[in-house]
Amino acid sequence: MVGQALAVQPEAQPDQLFLQLRTVLSNYLKDSHLEMIRRAYLLAAKAHSQQTRVSGEPYICHPLAVAMILAEMQMDADSIAAALLHDVVEDTAVSRTQLIADFGEDVARLVDGVTKLDGLSNFSHAETQAENVQKMVLAMAKDLRIIVLKLADRCHNMQTISSLPPQKRRRIARETLEIYAPIAHRLSMNKVRHELENNGFRALYPMRYRILKQAALKAHGNRKEVVSALKQEISTRLTESGLECKVVGREKIPHSIYQKMRKGRIPFSEVFDVLGIRIITDDVDACYRALGVVHGLYQPVPGHFKDYVALPKKNGYQSLHTIVLAGEYECKVEVQIRTRSMHRLAQSGIAAHWNYKSESDSAKHSNMRANEWLQNILEIQKSAADSLEFLEHLKVDLFPDETYVLTPQGEIIKLPRGSSVIDFAYAVHTDIGNTCLSARVDKRLVPIQTVLHTGQTVEIITSKDARPLPQWLNYVTTAKARVAVRAYLRDQKQGDAVQFGRTLLERELQQFGMKLDQVNESTMNTFLSAMKYASLNDYLAAVGLGDRSAFIAANWLCQSDAEGMKLNVDEQSSSSVVIKGTEGMIVSLANCCHPIPGDHIVGLFHRNKGMVVHLSHCKNALEARSHQAGWIDVEWDQVIDEGNEFPVELQLNARNKKGTLSKIASTISSVGCNIEHVNVETQDSQVSRNTFIVTVKDRQHLAQLIRKLYRLDRVVRVKRKVS
Repeated sequence: MVGQALAVQPEAQPDQLFLQLRTVLSNYLKDSHLEMIRRAYLLAAKAHSQQTRVSGEPYICHPLAVAMILAEMQMDADSIAAALLHDVVEDTAVSRTQLIADFGEDVARLVDGVTKLDGLSNFSHAETQAENVQKMVLAMAKDLRIIVLKLADRCHNMQTISSLPPQKRRRIARETLEIYAPIAHRLSMNKVRHELENNGFRALYPMRYRILKQAALKAHGNRKEVVSALKQEISTRLTESGLECKVVGREKIPHSIYQKMRKGRIPFSEVFDVLGIRIITDDVDACYRALGVVHGLYQPVPGHFKDYVALPKKNGYQSLHTIVLAGEYECKVEVQIRTRSMHRLAQSGIAAHWNYKSESDSAKHSNMRANEWLQNILEIQKSAADSLEFLEHLKVDLFPDETYVLTPQGEIIKLPRGSSVIDFAYAVHTDIGNTCLSARVDKRLVPIQTVLHTGQTVEIITSKDARPLPQWLNYVTTAKARVAVRAYLRDQKQGDAVQFGRTLLERELQQFGMKLDQVNESTMNTFLSAMKYASLNDYLAAVGLGDRSAFIAANWLCQSDAEGMKLNVDEQSSSSVVIKGTEGMIVSLANCCHPIPGDHIVGLFHRNKGMVVHLSHCKNALEARSHQAGWIDVEWDQVIDEGNEFPVELQLNARNKKGTLSKIASTISSVGCNIEHVNVETQDSQVSRNTFIVTVKDRQHLAQLIRKLYRLDRVVRVKRKVS
């Protein structure tokens, strides 16, 4: 665990914790640096002397723990001092000017980089989060140590998150998994990343964490002897081949197991790398020789070899990955092979730039990649309309699954999986993207929306008359391309935007056999009022700029003229479903899957019913999405009226005993749920299958109900029923 030296001793006094920190620092820092750090500790201890954390411990224990995490990474003296002082400007009377006078400009800049912005009390939480993340990213572009410090701060906060109220705990955990863990991954700081993911997953989904942890421990028990035997066999064979390598075991954390199961839609039993083997060599040549030894010893599984040494990941990670079939043990095991410098880089990432200075070529390479990424993020920030849009694009950029394509000159361009020709064009240069007309992929002419695959050679065909269109937003994957297209469209003249919007809306209305000038005037006024636009041209401009959907507008306008359809704006404005750009539209919840707040949902357009909301994995939704038409991503309102309740269908198997149904009904009522319908179907003489339609407020309320039902000794199984 990162920072374990301090985290496991909460009863220790601050002075004792500082002595532990000083002991670690004395192994690699000069005495003059230790003296500066001592002064930083004394100032921080005095400034925080009257403050305690929610857990009750002295507040200074937190800066000490953050400093210890950085000390384990062997960060420089300025970083350690900044860790001790990182909350004094934000939470005490100490000023930035005082820090500059006492510790220098570098320490003050590091502290300022992780200090939250003031004056955001009138902003929503989402806006506040976005503003602070944007400030941090801009600061870390000037000094990468700022993000290392922030990640260490978040590491210790996640270690002690259990002291916080549940709602705040879940919010911080979600923020950690969506922003900080991906940033650590992007900077190749895998030790920190795994710490953040593990604690974030445990805080956000405690039951899933516990189940997977138990399953992993069980698998560990079953495979411990197998892995030990494999390590011995591999080590012996490597020695016989003249290779001096270190062979160690490796265990997958619950969050990684969960992500692999969810992404591949596979059960736990099909996750082959819960336990694995890592081989650490002296040089790259030895990596490939060791791979030959492993493949000679065990049969490799086809399609499961990845060479990240020749083609490093975007964050600089390098390693050979292969899955082999350990014959006599009848199990599949993942083997990773890397050099010592690759291993250090995989653990510390950009933090390796400040340690192992005598052999830091790989660290400098990682630092260069980090700076390239930050420059790309700065381009996105300059083009984004506001901090919320910037954060949206940052999240997209933080979750790449990479595709490698080539320019005609042989240069490798890395893109997220699913990227199109447009993404490639913008990756080469913004001007190339803005004038992209078509492309040749492997010398074959293709349209710009073509999805690219690894190994293809792409040549962009440009034209001075070409320009980005709103439809491009449907084809781009990368944050850089999306923000560049939006920025170009935003800068177009109002007249051009209106013309584009009119063309797009006319095209969608044609699908319903209508023209724009055939829409009833009162219907159009009602529509514009619902959308909060003063005139049709204003709305058309929004469509032309890509801020509104012509498809949704056409559905709305045609529904209002359909027989028996009457849209009541006042009635619909209270809908608890937020569909961007569809204010005033008829919205209903599907009876086939009964979506509730918290579910991942999509909206399907129905000629007579308006928009019908389904679970994203509902069979009806999946079928509609396979046709690529008539659906749109939607989301629940962040604030839903507490009085709102939503039906959900439960399938419950219970033992046939007198009074069972009564106890179940009483339990459902005890958690504030109403029963709308019950169907009892006898399965056999001992167990009956019951279908209940109950009303709940959201997924958390449903989970509370299911947990309480499982506590009844007569209940065998409870399952939410979805078509």
